[in-house]
Amino acid sequence: QVQLVESGGGLVQAGGSLRLSCAASGSTFSRYVMGWFRQAPGKERELVAVISQSGGIIYYGDSVKGRFTISRDNAKNTVSLQMNSLKPEDTAVYYCAAANIPWNRSTVTRPNEYDSWGQGTQVTVSS
Repeated sequence: QVQLVESGGGLVQAGGSLRLSCAASGSTFSRYVMGWFRQAPGKERELVAVISQSGGIIYYGDSVKGRFTISRDNAKNTVSLQMNSLKPEDTAVYYCAAANIPWNRSTVTRPNEYDSWGQGTQVTVSS
């Protein structure tokens, strides 16, 4: 399994931007589909964005399309999430996750397909 550590969360006003980073260690990073998920209090964990092993295929959750950008650097074992035009409803704990599975559009969006998770980083957007 790969170990994941997120950073970059914080408090920002609506309309602002944040960049989250996730550093991976312990295994071959380029084997893994990488995803960002989020969970707000009282709500289920939600897909934010997912990126294929090579970075060539990306999928975004409907609520963040056009505002968030996921990217990865396999040489540095990192995956990032650039979040622009933030809204109060983006407030949540954001998790980085890794799945050692083939890319399949119907499976990579499911949290239970991911076997490695970071500790989470809080993002709070004030109105």
